Amino acid sequence: MRALFLDTGFILALEDADDQHHGEAAGYWRAYHERPHPLVSTAYVFDETLTIIRKRLDHARAMVVARRLRTSPLMTLLRVDLPDFEAGLAWFERYDDKDFSFTDCVSFAVMKRLELSTALTFDQHFVQAGFERKP
Repeated sequence: MRALFLDTGFILALEDADDQHHGEAAGYWRAYHERPHPLVSTAYVFDETLTIIRKRLDHARAMVVARRLRTSPLMTLLRVDLPDFEAGLAWFERYDDKDFSFTDCVSFAVMKRLELSTALTFDQHFVQAGFERKP
């Protein structure tokens, strides 16, 4: 069973009832639990997610999300090593015509290295980079 890459936008939509994609994320998440797949993300996504949740919601909610991400048996949270950093920087440099964030570019590099084709995200940048987006 191929893992799914878990991106910030999906987590935010799931956690923030005021997010424009909350209903779609919550519905997908309920269905996901019936047939779960392994999830993969990076420390950069973790950082971005907690920072935004703290700003949008509060510190306590950010800590709940942090604990869930760190303890879920389905979740693999990867440190960004130098080769992934360099590959992400190459994506960032190559696509100067796109407004990819550096975190997105590192995510793309990790997905390529792990041969992951699908990201749980609402970020169209993943589609622009050649990946499938769910929901």
